Amino acid sequence: GTIYYGLIKTENIEFPQPVFFKRNAKINKGKAKINIIKRLSGKYDFVDWENTGKLILGYRIVDEAGLMIYDGRINLRGKGPFEPDVTMLEGPFVTLQKDYRVSIAFKTNKPVVCSVEVDNKIYEDDTPVYDHLIHVIDLEPYSEYKYTVKYGDWKETYSFKTARQKGSRQPFVWAYASDSRAGAGGGEREIYGTNYYIVKKMMTLAKAKGANFFQFTGDLINGYTISPDQTNLEYANFKHAMEFMGRYAPVNVAMGNHEVIMRSFKGRISVDRFPYDQCSAEKIFADNFVNPLNGPEGEDGAKYDPGANTVDFPSYKENAYYYTYGNMAMVVMNSNYWYAPSRKIPEHSGNLHGYIMDNQLKWLKETINKLEKDNDIDHIFVTLHTPAFPNGGHSKDDMWYGGNNDRRAYVAGKPLKKGIIERRDEILDILINQSKKCVMMLNGDEHNYNRMVIDSTINMYPENWDKPKLKISRPFIQITNGAAGAPYYSQEVLPWSDHVKKFSTLNALMLFTIDGEKIYLEVVNPDTFEVIEKVCVK
Repeated sequence: GTIYYGLIKTENIEFPQPVFFKRNAKINKGKAKINIIKRLSGKYDFVDWENTGKLILGYRIVDEAGLMIYDGRINLRGKGPFEPDVTMLEGPFVTLQKDYRVSIAFKTNKPVVCSVEVDNKIYEDDTPVYDHLIHVIDLEPYSEYKYTVKYGDWKETYSFKTARQKGSRQPFVWAYASDSRAGAGGGEREIYGTNYYIVKKMMTLAKAKGANFFQFTGDLINGYTISPDQTNLEYANFKHAMEFMGRYAPVNVAMGNHEVIMRSFKGRISVDRFPYDQCSAEKIFADNFVNPLNGPEGEDGAKYDPGANTVDFPSYKENAYYYTYGNMAMVVMNSNYWYAPSRKIPEHSGNLHGYIMDNQLKWLKETINKLEKDNDIDHIFVTLHTPAFPNGGHSKDDMWYGGNNDRRAYVAGKPLKKGIIERRDEILDILINQSKKCVMMLNGDEHNYNRMVIDSTINMYPENWDKPKLKISRPFIQITNGAAGAPYYSQEVLPWSDHVKKFSTLNALMLFTIDGEKIYLEVVNPDTFEVIEKVCVK
């Protein structure tokens, strides 16, 4: 393969990235030789390493077929010879944002004690670690702060803004998208597992538009691997694209079906990788991202739990959660929990793509009820990867399965009581009939943008449906935006197609403005800045 390389300047640069040198180097048996003194000195030394003896070298690895494998960086010390030094491999990322605190997360190439300086106060790790999570407290609401990450004798400075105070009715902006797995077209549309090109465009546009946070719900990567190491590589590439906003504001992520890590067997049988506490899709996801810890525990303890004294399911830790900002709440669900990709589920058990199991459903109901009673919250959004009503690309699954209610999860060889369509109705009943504040469901999975209105006139059942039908008490919005770079799907004809108000196959960044009781939505193509639609949704 080939390695492209260049210096990275971080001082007074909003988006540090390598300025690639005009020449590259060949990789032979896993090694490449770069003559820094010859290639990157003199008129090519814009970071002054010849005087300081310090430089950050960015690099891109491309295989012999032209596929981009990884973008990385390494901090070097010396004027020749050079030695690798402490390096920030990922981040920093602003996360766990509140009106009075944030946390800064990042990864280094060796275990060290690092610190974050904010407003002349220093917060640091307790012990040397690779994965750093440093909490910054005692901040003022909706205030901008510069922060400096110090690792070894290196430092990088960025900024963040704290959240609107809980219950504030002052305006703010936030962004939404999903489905950024690798796309077609070559180049950065695939950096091993993710559409780096579109994600970078989305992140920079969201920041430029003043988004205070970004919700990204599933299919970040190609996934469907049997190797946690391969999945970690794909996540690293997504996170490098995420840095363009994530260094300044939270990018809250959720799981989709492509996040699955499998344990596979003969006969095309595959299930969620186990042991669950070591290498399941849920565990590897939690290892890579920092999300709130206020979700359900797992499916242990449900009626179908096969062992009262054993842990038989993965954890919901950091893959189902909720958070608040100002006068809104976001409830994040996992519609690919304990996901078994093969279709032989009755034989080997496992959960279905799009099926919400009992304990998560119970948690959803309790969380919505709690937020309904919270006088500081006016608007509730619920996001999960799979739509209740597919419109283009996933009519054979999601929460429809071509109208086949027989599809459901199996535990220990036994089916759960409720089929996929019945479970869909239970979710909708909670969001629509048991809530007055829940505004919409935000989904992905289908690689397009579509907005539909669910009301009492919608046709939502297959022919000859012999079970109770859900009565819709008020209009409710479902928006699917899986247009963050994955290969597109066009619109299908389905029983509810007349309720679809907008459909587009363009890449789409959604920008919400919450202004008191009002909610405005602008949808923009991040590649061309074309406005796909502007609408007042409430």
